[in-house]
Amino acid sequence: MYRKNSDISIKTAQKLFDIENEGYKPYLWVIVTAYYSMFYIANAVLLSIGYKVGEKICHKVTSDALIVFVRNKLKKQLFEEYEEIKEDALELTSQKARFLLSSFDYERKKRSRFQYKMNEETKKGKALISLNRAKEFVFEMKKLL
Repeated sequence: MYRKNSDISIKTAQKLFDIENEGYKPYLWVIVTAYYSMFYIANAVLLSIGYKVGEKICHKVTSDALIVFVRNKLKKQLFEEYEEIKEDALELTSQKARFLLSSFDYERKKRSRFQYKMNEETKKGKALISLNRAKEFVFEMKKLL
């Protein structure tokens, strides 16, 4: 279910971004659905290793659980992919793992700011960044399943 919801969310985010036209700029919903694609795939990975996030403050718990339970697994997966560049691989994988996990937390916070505090002029750029981050995050998380 989590994986399916992630796939639907990322496709929805892309479609919303693509249908922008006069007067209809659904940037908020691009960010919200892109974030949810990350949230669902993160929970799929956590569930695959035996951790089920509860209902209370589930978004923050998911973010923290990724750091506690998935960081090393993600670093190992990325390290194996970058084995050919052994000298730089450890640093690259550590940086990428930090980036992916911080992307999740950043998008969680941005979703809230975007809904309530951001002007219309910057929304399209922020929406595109969210969509691209979500795509990368989902791609890398699916490798852990």
